[in-house]
Amino acid sequence: MTLKFERNFDILDQNVKNHNLKIALSIKRNGRWENFSTNEYKEAVDNFSYGLLAMGFKKGDKILTISNNRPEWNFADMGMGQIGVVHVPVYPNIGPKEHSYILEHSDSRLIIVSSKELYNKIKPLADKIPKIENIYSYDKIEGIPHWREIVELGKKNKAKFEKELPKIKDGVSKDDLLSIIYTSGTTGRPKGVMLTHFNLMSNVMAAAPLQPVVANDRWLSFLPLCHVLERMVNYSVQALGLECYYAESIDTIGENLNEIHAHGFTAVPRVIEKFYDKIMLSGKELTGIKRKIFDWAVDVGAAYEDDPAKRKPFYNTKLSLARKLVFSKWIEALGGNLKVIISGGAALQPRLARIFSAAGISIAQGYGLSETSPTVSVNHGEYPLMQAGSVGAVIDNVEVKIAEDGEILMRGPSLMIGYYKDPEKTKEVIDKEGYFHTGDVGKMENGVLWITDRKKEIFKLSTGKYVAPQIVENRFKESPLIEQILVVGEGEKFAAAIISPNFHYLHGWCFKNNVKFRDNTDLVRHPKVLARYQEEVDRINQTLGRHRQIKKFELTCREWTTETGELSPTLKLKRVYLKKLYKTKLDHIYGYTEDFGDLGLDKKDKNKF
Repeated sequence: MTLKFERNFDILDQNVKNHNLKIALSIKRNGRWENFSTNEYKEAVDNFSYGLLAMGFKKGDKILTISNNRPEWNFADMGMGQIGVVHVPVYPNIGPKEHSYILEHSDSRLIIVSSKELYNKIKPLADKIPKIENIYSYDKIEGIPHWREIVELGKKNKAKFEKELPKIKDGVSKDDLLSIIYTSGTTGRPKGVMLTHFNLMSNVMAAAPLQPVVANDRWLSFLPLCHVLERMVNYSVQALGLECYYAESIDTIGENLNEIHAHGFTAVPRVIEKFYDKIMLSGKELTGIKRKIFDWAVDVGAAYEDDPAKRKPFYNTKLSLARKLVFSKWIEALGGNLKVIISGGAALQPRLARIFSAAGISIAQGYGLSETSPTVSVNHGEYPLMQAGSVGAVIDNVEVKIAEDGEILMRGPSLMIGYYKDPEKTKEVIDKEGYFHTGDVGKMENGVLWITDRKKEIFKLSTGKYVAPQIVENRFKESPLIEQILVVGEGEKFAAAIISPNFHYLHGWCFKNNVKFRDNTDLVRHPKVLARYQEEVDRINQTLGRHRQIKKFELTCREWTTETGELSPTLKLKRVYLKKLYKTKLDHIYGYTEDFGDLGLDKKDKNKF
C-alpha cells in the first residue's frame, strides 16, 4: 500500500474521501463505547479550528495539552494542525517541576487538561506564567471552561471562517512546525523536540504499510498519545483506515481487547512482560496433564527459531500441536483476532519475542527516538526482517551508519529540525553531515539493526572490563521474581544490583513455603527470601560472562513506578535518581560502610557514633 501525506490533517481529508468509517474513533466511558464516524470527526476538527481562529490564534502559536487518550485529543490535534498552531502534548504523570518548566519554556498560550485532578495540579503552576491565557478541560467540570466552548464558538463563526479555512490550510507547509515533544528523559531538564508535519508524516508513510493490518481492522490504543511512538502509530492507524479504540485505562487492556476483538496494539516491553506473567500464572494454576502440556508448550515456544531453515520437521510438528493445544488459548485471551503488537520505548526480552512468535502473535519490536519521529527500524513480516533480539530492518527513507565507537547515527526526513530554543544542544547531536547521534550503541548484522546499549550507560569496571547494564538487566528480568533491576559498577571491582522484587509473585512463593512476614520491609530481610534470591541470581549468573555477573545485590521493599519517581513516563529506569536514592545500599554493597549501612555513614564517620 502506498500512502501519501505531507501534513497531519491530510490524513483526515483523505479519510473523508477513501475511508468514510462509521467508527473512526471510539472510547469507553461510563460502561459503554462512544463512537465517532469519520464525518463527525471532520466536523469537530473544523469547528475547533474555527473556534481557535475566532479567539485570535494564528500560525506558530502554541497550545499545550495534558490528557489521557481520547477522541477529543485528535479533534484538538488536527484542529490545531490545519491552521498552523503548534501542539505541545505533555505527560500527565511527571512532577510539578517538570510541568512548570515545560509550561514556561514552551511559550504556550492555552492549556487543555483532561480532568479535574489535572486542572487542580496545573492551575497553580499556570497562574505564575502571564503568557498562559486560560485552561480548558475535556471533562465537564463545574466552574472550569469546557473544550466544547471552543467548538461552539467555532460553530457561531463558521460563516466567517468557512471560506477562509481552505486558504489557511494551503498556507500550512509540510516543513512547518507541527509539534514540540518534550523528552521525558532520565536525567536533567526535558528537551523540546521540534517536529514538523513532514517529520511525522514521512515516518507514517514508511512504517505504517509494514504492519499486517488492513482497512477496517480494529486497533486498541492505551500508551499516552504524548508519547511519540503512540502518536505516530495513532496517525498510521487512521492513515490505513482502521477503527481506533481508546482503552479505559491501563488496568482494563485485557477486557477492552476482548470487547473489540482488536487486531493490534502498541505497548512498551513492560506491558508485554505483564501479559506474559499473567499467562504463566494461569498456567501454574493448572494441575495434572494440563499443567504438563502447558509447560511443554512453553518449552517448545522458547526453542522457536525465526529462520524457518533452522526449524527441523519434528520441531514444526511439535509447534503445530502446541499452537493447537495451548497457544490458541493465548490468542483467545487477547481478543481472538490479534495480528501484531508493536513494541518500543525500551528493549524487549528476546525470549518473549520468540515465545509470542511461536504462539502466532507477531511482535514488531522497533527502534527510534523522539528526535527521529520516531521509527528508525522495525521488525516486520518474516525472517530475515523479523529476528528476535534485533530491532529489525531500517525503514526505507532512513539512512543509518555505525560510528567507529559503535554509536548509531541516523539521518532522513523524519529527523527533527532541532531542540526548541536550544541551538547549542542541537549542534551537539546533529553533525555537519546531517547525521543525528542517537547515543545508542549497536551493529548492523544479517540485514537488521541490533542495539547493544546506551553509549552513556555502559560502564567500566576497575578491572578494565566494560559492562552494558541493559543487557544484564534484561536477562535478570526474565525471572518471575524480579520486577525491575538496576545494575551498577562504574569504577568498582565487580557489578552489583539493586533489585525491586515482583511482590505479587513473591507473596505467592511465601505462602507456598510458609514464610511469615509483617510487611514488605520485613519480607525483603527474611533469610529464606534472601536465600531464594541468591539462588536465582546464581542461576542467571551462569548464563553471563564472568565480568557481567552480579556479585552482590540488595532488595528494595517497594515497587518502582512513574508515580514514585524511579521510572520515566516511558517506564525506563531513572538511573541517576536511583543511584542517589539507594546510595546507602550501594555504599554497603561496595564496603564504603561497615555496620552503619542503615545510617548511610562513611567509614571516616564511624568514630562519631
